[in-house]
Amino acid sequence: MEKPFDPSAAPPFTLRELRDAIPLHCFVKSTPLALSYFFRDVVLIEVLMFFAAALDRHTLLHWPFYWLLQGTIFWSLFVLGHDCGHGSFSENKCVNHLVGHMAHTFVLVPYHGWRISHRNHHQNHGHADKDESWHPVPEKLYREMDSKEKIFRYTPLALLAYPIYLWTRSPGKHGSHFHPDSPLFKKVERKVVLTSTIWWICMLSGLVLLSCVFGSMWILKLYFVPYLISVVWLDGVTYLQHHGYKEKVPWYRGKEWSNIRGGLSTIDRDFGVLNNLMHSVGTHVVHHLFPQIPHYHLVEANEAIKSILGKYYREPKKSGVLPVHLIKQVLTSLQEDHYVDDEGDVIFYKSDKRH
Repeated sequence: MEKPFDPSAAPPFTLRELRDAIPLHCFVKSTPLALSYFFRDVVLIEVLMFFAAALDRHTLLHWPFYWLLQGTIFWSLFVLGHDCGHGSFSENKCVNHLVGHMAHTFVLVPYHGWRISHRNHHQNHGHADKDESWHPVPEKLYREMDSKEKIFRYTPLALLAYPIYLWTRSPGKHGSHFHPDSPLFKKVERKVVLTSTIWWICMLSGLVLLSCVFGSMWILKLYFVPYLISVVWLDGVTYLQHHGYKEKVPWYRGKEWSNIRGGLSTIDRDFGVLNNLMHSVGTHVVHHLFPQIPHYHLVEANEAIKSILGKYYREPKKSGVLPVHLIKQVLTSLQEDHYVDDEGDVIFYKSDKRH
């Protein structure tokens, strides 16, 4: 009788074997092509703002559609800044950092502070204690969390928690993405972190100035509501890339953790017609295994290794036109995935029935 598949077992293949299966051109970065995606997003944002303002004289019915679409494009712009942080946008470091600053500062994210934090996430993905992004809460810490912390971790308000995370990080971790002396950063990184914080302050000051000139309601409608929608996308997508699959995702500690096992604990998601607009952000497993692959090659690279991954690849449910089914998945996971054991090297989420 065939043994049941154990998703936490060490895989029978290596990163080298996976890399060799991916066509070499998938690792090639094209600065002009990457910039074309950046300018596409910028132009879409400007065009939507123009038409939303013009239609305001005639009707108010367009605003919910504007907020949803514009917020999605804000999120897509963040994804390009994410690529800059990985160095997968361009071979030119200056281009990566300049575009990364423009993309992330626009959506009120400190580029270098986030870049360094996200680097830690990739270096420790799937590690129950060291991961940076949506890492699981140990049971002891869970029992000590106050009601406010639990509200912003286990209810739909978690989808608005990202700005708070930038200031204070996750439960059990300390430091700010804005402060150069944060424990997140090495001494040699402090200057670039401060640079990004200054960019962030300038952006926020510019929004305040525009509010004084055009009125706070205009800036609220044109910018801040889409910004909140982009935060929901960011929190929801990143959460679902590591939680909420039909079977529990393994987390590791100690000798059981390895880079490949951590990368394989991620989950692909399908966003229907939004896949291209979101720069293939749902193709996440191959991104964690090989973060240097540009977003426009992720789908091809993923197809090249799926047969090798076999059951270790978590096939995303097809979304059709829009990924509405993901709403239920994220809400269910927030209600069920509360904590992990304080000890153990291979662990899974457990539920607090009293929650």
